[in-house]
Amino acid sequence: MLTLPRKRIIKRRSDFQRVYRIGRSYASRYFVLYVFPAAGVRGRVGFAAGKKLGCAVVRNRVKRLLREGYRLHQDLVREDVALLLVGRKAMVEAKSQAIEKAFLKVGKKAGIFASSAPEKGKRS
Repeated sequence: MLTLPRKRIIKRRSDFQRVYRIGRSYASRYFVLYVFPAAGVRGRVGFAAGKKLGCAVVRNRVKRLLREGYRLHQDLVREDVALLLVGRKAMVEAKSQAIEKAFLKVGKKAGIFASSAPEKGKRS
């Protein structure tokens, strides 16, 4: 069973801001994926859900779904990038399987998987 170690999760505000500012974004219906290839946060991942999504219960569910989608496929993700997954409104009603499928699709487009390269000429 795959686990997501706490040391790999981005917690500090400064790290989140760096990924937001400099990272490249790829969007799906359910979330936005920020990819940031830098040494300071290398191999780490962060999860966010803004207050526009709803109350704390809803935001925590969104982050739980994001974590689960990542956790299931973390062994495929390259170690030289930091990721930030930010939930969108459509995710409030989404099921886990849809999130997992969207993560694989956006991840392939972003080139975060070890066996794939980023697509040229497309920008989200």
